[in-house]
Amino acid sequence: MPTVLDAAPMVADFLPPRKKWTREELERLESLHLIDTTHFELVDGDLIDIMGKKRPHIQICGVLAGLLQGIFGLERVNTEATVDVSPEDRPTNQPQPDIIVLSEKFDGAMTRDPRPSDLDLVVEIADTTLFFDLSVKAALYSRAQVEEYWVVDVQTQRVLVHTKPEGGVYQSIRVVGLDEALAPGRAPEGFIDIRRVFAKRV
Repeated sequence: MPTVLDAAPMVADFLPPRKKWTREELERLESLHLIDTTHFELVDGDLIDIMGKKRPHIQICGVLAGLLQGIFGLERVNTEATVDVSPEDRPTNQPQPDIIVLSEKFDGAMTRDPRPSDLDLVVEIADTTLFFDLSVKAALYSRAQVEEYWVVDVQTQRVLVHTKPEGGVYQSIRVVGLDEALAPGRAPEGFIDIRRVFAKRV
């Protein structure tokens, strides 16, 4: 009679080793011109390739950044800018959100990455990365006490608004659909028509 093998332990045993990176290691490699860190973001020790984004991602990011600039002003809205995180996460994390809105009091634009307290809003555009943005990224930003975090779901054309970070989890997650409008918490009068985000005309 043939022997039935349990495949699960074998898969675990033969997974190739993965290198977990630190910010210090990447800074050293960049100083030696061995890596261009502008092409990657560091999340939980993993290097995430941020190049080669698809056209819907690029289009939505540009439209939403423009709408947010209309509310907050050009200087306060950055795209693909590196941000700092909580002290315990900092050694192995250097995320680069698709869009950030800087607080009015941020005075280090030319000298340092913005800290969580310098951010009024963080936005990730999720085309192929929805699960990652809703789990790993959400936990990272929540631990950092980022007060408001939006995930723009390209496939279902909705925005998931995360607020009230506590204990590494956002206590409130609100879904805003295509036929609704959304205002940032720090600019409650600045409503954005979600149809415009997805380049749809009413």
